[in-house]
Formats: sequence, structure tokens, C-alpha cells
Amino acid sequence: MISNLETPSLQRENLPFTLNDVRRAIPAHCFQPKVSRSLAYFFLDIGIIAFLAWLASYINSAWFFPLYWVMQGTMFWALFVVGHDCGHGSFSSYRWLNNLIGHLSHTPILVPFHGWRISHRTHHANTGNIDTDESWYPVTESQYRKMEWYEKLARFHLILFVYPLYLFRRSPGKQGSHFMPESPLFRPSERWQVLTSTICCTLMVGLLVGLGIQHGIGFVFKFYFVPYVVFVMWLDVVTFLHHTDVDVPWYRGEDWYFLKGAVSTVDRSYGFIDPIHHNIGTHVAHHIFLSIPHYHLKEATAAIKPVLGEHYRESKEPVLKALWKGYRYCHFVADQGSKIYYQQAKN
Repeated sequence: MISNLETPSLQRENLPFTLNDVRRAIPAHCFQPKVSRSLAYFFLDIGIIAFLAWLASYINSAWFFPLYWVMQGTMFWALFVVGHDCGHGSFSSYRWLNNLIGHLSHTPILVPFHGWRISHRTHHANTGNIDTDESWYPVTESQYRKMEWYEKLARFHLILFVYPLYLFRRSPGKQGSHFMPESPLFRPSERWQVLTSTICCTLMVGLLVGLGIQHGIGFVFKFYFVPYVVFVMWLDVVTFLHHTDVDVPWYRGEDWYFLKGAVSTVDRSYGFIDPIHHNIGTHVAHHIFLSIPHYHLKEATAAIKPVLGEHYRESKEPVLKALWKGYRYCHFVADQGSKIYYQQAKN
């Protein structure tokens, strides 16, 4: 049942705190990345991935591969989070190192680092804005009614598998591709960077094709493709739950501003997986300050909770229950007004 069906309002509503209020609450060291620590997480993830691949090859048993797929796919997701820090510049203070590790983290999992980094920058600059957000933003009721069946299928029923499609086509209503330098996503000065990342992904595809030719399609399927699918599922589940909840408001027009949108996200725990995927579920503090490395997010979150008060959102629901709730009730928002909430389609 929808818990927020208040009448859409056009009146601007300001938060009772400012960005400076929040910043002052966070210890200064939380904003300082440490290269050695950041690199340690990267090499740890790479080492575990390599070890799991060796172990699966050594055991080479049908009973072990399902376990390998889940573990390896989870580690692909952890590696993505390291590249995510690189994209925000919170991995280190050196742009060249962020770009290098970003490519080394994202290319093996077929994510175009610069193309994704730039569109993700757009998402963070517009979070909570119905009109300008980049990913997992709601459609309006009139848009929902006009959607073709295949669009509804992809957006509302195949939510665990849509990330590769997003990389090629972006979200509904958006133009361009993360792989194409000429896409409207990118400034002219960014096109060579985008092309570099696209070339890296193309070379990775070439490597996979070569492995398939040499060792057979089954080899690539068992050791890479299935873990990749698990990675995509992790990415879609976590990012969907960051921004999709019946209690998360959405804004439009002059009622939206950065801080209001930044706190319109939800912190969630994934249990023992939290340290494995670098506490990416600790998301509110990350949206307010992109420069905080993942290993300082929990400390920063504890510091800002008293400042945010009732505007801090944390879900204690089991992940599968929250996912079902988002799938069941979060379909569209009203065509008019601001500070509006997801509603459920009746048909």
C-alpha cells in the first residue's frame, strides 16, 4: 500500500539545514583519499577474482560452478565500485591514477569508464529531479500510459538485467549511448576520453572472442558470462534500491535544488556483503559529498545523521522485500506538482 499520496504542491520547500551545516559535521579526514588504501582495495579485488578463476579451473566440477558464479559475479560488482570511486575522483587526488585504475576496474566488466563516468556525473548533479536525473528516475503517469509493452517489460519487469541496455541506449526518453563520442551526453572536449574507453571495451570483447575460439564458447560462458550476469543483477538491484521507494520524494522545477535531491536516496544494508562491495549501500552521504572515499562513508554517515534528522532515510527492510515492494508499487508519479511520490499502476 502506498504510504505517501499527498497532494502535489508547487510551493518551494527548503530543508532546515544547508550544505555547509552537513559538511561541518563530517571529520576533515573523511574527505581525504589515501592512495595506498585505495590501491589495496583494488588489488585485493583483482587478487580474489584471479584466485576464484584459478580455483574453479582447478576443481572443474559442476557442483562448484554455481558457487563460483555467485562469488565471482559479486567480486565483479565490488570491482565496479572501486572504478566508481575513480569516476568520482575519490579514489585518489591524482586524475591520471583515477583514470588508469578506473579503466583497469571497468574494462574487464565491459563498462566504458569515461562514458559511464560522465553520465553518472549528470545523475549526481540532478538526483531527485524528475526532469533532469539520469538513471532510475520515475516516468509520469501520462508517459506510463503511452509506453509500449516492450518498454514496460524492460523497465518494470526486467529490472535485474537492464544495465547493458542502459549503456547502449540510456534511460527512456534520453538520447545517445555511453559508447559513442558524438552522443549528446558528452562535451566536445570529452569525446576522445569516451573513444578511449570504447576502444578498451572493444579490445576486451576481442579478448573474450579469442578465448572462445581457443577454449570454446562453454569456457567463456562458465568462467566469464554467468558471473557477468550476476554482476549486472547486483548493479541493478543496488542502484534501483538506492532511488526507488514509496517514501522517497521527487521534485521538479524550482522546488528542486541539489541538497534536497541528494538526500532523496536511501541507505540500505546488504548484511555480510557490505564490506565485500565496499559499503556502497551507504549512499546518502555519498550523494551529498562525492569526494568521500568508500572507506570513510560509514563514519561520515554517523556524523551527518544528527544534522539530517528526519530527512535521513535508512531502510531496515530485507533486500528482497524492498525489491518486491519497489517492483509492486513504484510505477509512475503525478504529471503535475512537486514533492511527489511513486504510485502504483492499477492495470
